[in-house]
Amino acid sequence: MRFNKLDLNLLVALDALLSEQNISRAAEKIHLSQSAMSNALARLREYFNDELLVQVGRKMEPTPRAEALRDHVRDILVRVDATVAAQPEFVPAQANRLFRLFVSDYTMTTLMPHLFKLAYEQAPGIRFDLRPQIAYPHRVLERGEADLLIIPKEYCSTEHPADLLLEETYCCVVWDQSPLAKGEMTNERYMAAGHVVVQVGDGQTALEDWFMQRLGIVRRVEASTYSFVSPAYLLAGTNRIATMHRRLAEEASRSLPIVLRDVPIAVPTMEQSMQWHKHRTSDPGLTWLRGLLKEAVAEMDKARHDAR
Repeated sequence: MRFNKLDLNLLVALDALLSEQNISRAAEKIHLSQSAMSNALARLREYFNDELLVQVGRKMEPTPRAEALRDHVRDILVRVDATVAAQPEFVPAQANRLFRLFVSDYTMTTLMPHLFKLAYEQAPGIRFDLRPQIAYPHRVLERGEADLLIIPKEYCSTEHPADLLLEETYCCVVWDQSPLAKGEMTNERYMAAGHVVVQVGDGQTALEDWFMQRLGIVRRVEASTYSFVSPAYLLAGTNRIATMHRRLAEEASRSLPIVLRDVPIAVPTMEQSMQWHKHRTSDPGLTWLRGLLKEAVAEMDKARHDAR
């Protein structure tokens, strides 16, 4: 099919080339031969009157024209996928769809087991690909690389719809033999202690640390880690303290020698949301999955209540 003399199949090739910046990998990604991909690149260069990708050392780099095209081409293909390729109905018991979710290890540990259980009961053929959180998560939505993001509300894009999944509070966690496990957890004791904090990488701070910075609180950091789960495992034998999501800390306390204490400062509640691409709001499979996630939150909190 052609539009303004452009073979629209070439947009798929261009998207792969801009994503991979390598002719062989781009060809493999969309199941073309290397010669066919080279031919597609030549036709694209002729149409746009631009090199699009130029060889720099051992890799190819996009030209300014190609960079300007990147997001627009991806958006066109996401629209096509959402409106043409999406199935008009979704029958969970018969489905074998793969859902890609970007989640933190907080969500992986607390919520995903309940989602998997419910999904297996309703749709045993459904498959999941769980990916780690990244900086600027909206970009994976816009590239069509994620079906759902599960992230704090503060990190949601204003360009795409989102829905609140749960609210989460924070607590202090200390080794059960530490002096901090006894007596009142005052602001002075909290600030005087050495802290284990989470740094998620890529220049993005954990929401709890962002809250602290906003409140003007500077803690004495003695250890940092990339995992929300890990601080609970790093406290034994020390007088350090970690500020953790309460659901996660409660889960860890069932098997670790730790004690949970209230945070002596007013740390705001985390609002954990799910976000999807605006072109996929009517996708029946995603509509089912979003509803199932809310059911999973209810199951998680029921199990939490029963364990107390």
